[in-house]
Amino acid sequence: MNNTTSMIAEQPLWVYIIAAVAAIIILILVAKAINRRLARIRRRQLDPSRITIQDIDEMEGSEFEMYLYRFFDELGYEEVYKTKASSDFGADLVFTARDGIRTVLQAKRYQEDSGIGLSAVQEVYASMRYYEAGRSIVLTSARFTPACVTLAGVNGVKLLDRGDLIELIADFKSGCYEEAMDRIEREAELIPSPWKEAAVPARRTLKRARR
Repeated sequence: MNNTTSMIAEQPLWVYIIAAVAAIIILILVAKAINRRLARIRRRQLDPSRITIQDIDEMEGSEFEMYLYRFFDELGYEEVYKTKASSDFGADLVFTARDGIRTVLQAKRYQEDSGIGLSAVQEVYASMRYYEAGRSIVLTSARFTPACVTLAGVNGVKLLDRGDLIELIADFKSGCYEEAMDRIEREAELIPSPWKEAAVPARRTLKRARR
């Protein structure tokens, strides 16, 4: 016993430092593993009252769509449908807003610094006729490119970006369901087409050419 104690005491200081650092690293790795497991459990449950934006950043696209399905359903929207992944025709969710207007939504789960491009607006706008919808939305965990914002504004497509998603999560968790629905149903920011003014002189030129 005394010999063992003596041997431990005689070890150089750097040995204790390495052992302490190794123990800290192991504790950090274990904590991260536990957090990842808890996050996976939350994502499997997809409970809107527990999911955070950090959980969403770890989701697959299909998980994000199912989360939004539960989110919109528990907000109180009527006739919330999750479309089939193999044939969604450009929309991931279909729901009826409080004013009775059927709405199509495309969900885009991307990293925070990613830019959502034109295709999201093109696809969800095209899906409106198939689903007989009167309103369309693109909701993302990222941001929209300037071109995407312009095309959405010209076509009246509502855009909800990462900031809006964070606010929606906060509204839901605080029980402010009406505020969340107000944010979702707020009219799209319309942008006049730059071709609108250019079309008038173009028609005049065409008429003169015909003469």
